[in-house]
Amino acid sequence: MALAPMAGVTDAPFRAAVRRFGAALVYSEMVASAELLRDRRSATLRLKADRAEGPVAIQLAGRDPAALAEAARIAEAEGAVLIDINMGCPAKKVVGGLCGSALMREPDLASTLVRAVVGAVTLPVTVKMRLGWSDDDRNAPALAKRLEADGARAISVHGRTRAQFYDGRADWQFIGEVKAAVSVPVFANGDVVSPEDAVGILDVSGADGVMIGRGSFGRPWIVAQMQAAVDGKRVPHDPPDTDKWRAALDQYRASLAHYGVALGRRVVRKHLGWYAEAMGNRVVRAELVRAEDPEPTLVRLAEGALAEAA
Repeated sequence: MALAPMAGVTDAPFRAAVRRFGAALVYSEMVASAELLRDRRSATLRLKADRAEGPVAIQLAGRDPAALAEAARIAEAEGAVLIDINMGCPAKKVVGGLCGSALMREPDLASTLVRAVVGAVTLPVTVKMRLGWSDDDRNAPALAKRLEADGARAISVHGRTRAQFYDGRADWQFIGEVKAAVSVPVFANGDVVSPEDAVGILDVSGADGVMIGRGSFGRPWIVAQMQAAVDGKRVPHDPPDTDKWRAALDQYRASLAHYGVALGRRVVRKHLGWYAEAMGNRVVRAELVRAEDPEPTLVRLAEGALAEAA
């Protein structure tokens, strides 16, 4: 069970929260290779792993082979256990720079990028992609096979095309065509929001593992439930609300420490909104998302945990 790389979401404090509930592998936020080379101090804040945190995979984006290779060397020095190349992000800003899922339309360049990174680091190199650019160009199986030959050690597939963004349903069955095309492990991703989904995506796709993305928002405990379901074990119940509030409190404190107070409170408040939403508390959600001062927020989270405990 792996936590997907998600820009603006999978920072060190959130990775720590998910890891506490049993994630086997967590990914950093996507980091643009050009940005990392231009401003290493700023960019490494997003990929930097606490040495006590445990193994972290770092995802890089870019289209310049030399820049991507150098960024991979930096990521290796920062403690990554593997390097993932982003060929799946559908965001307009990323695609507009001909990176992310736009690379699926340039298989020769995609191949060159993988070879460059493989040659630059001693770590395993993996790729995350979509089914293709559109329904008329679902080239993920062919591209995955080519990138495996270039040295990619695993492939993660989100079951939508770039044209879909996040609309419609993820096509788990087509992920199976990628699995059939390669011999390296394949991680299946898309619309995995429950333990039943985790079992279902593996059954339908035949993939080797599950990568959870948006289903983890505000629910880091879902990872343990999914892992139990996949292993055929009894799925644990949701933790009591006291534990949920405490998870939110711990992540809030960690974010303030990681980023500093001013930036930390801005970065983490969407997470607080997701926690409150997962607990069905719209009033608290609005309160936490709009909060500007960290002290009342800390008090409110602590009160929630104590109230539930009482």
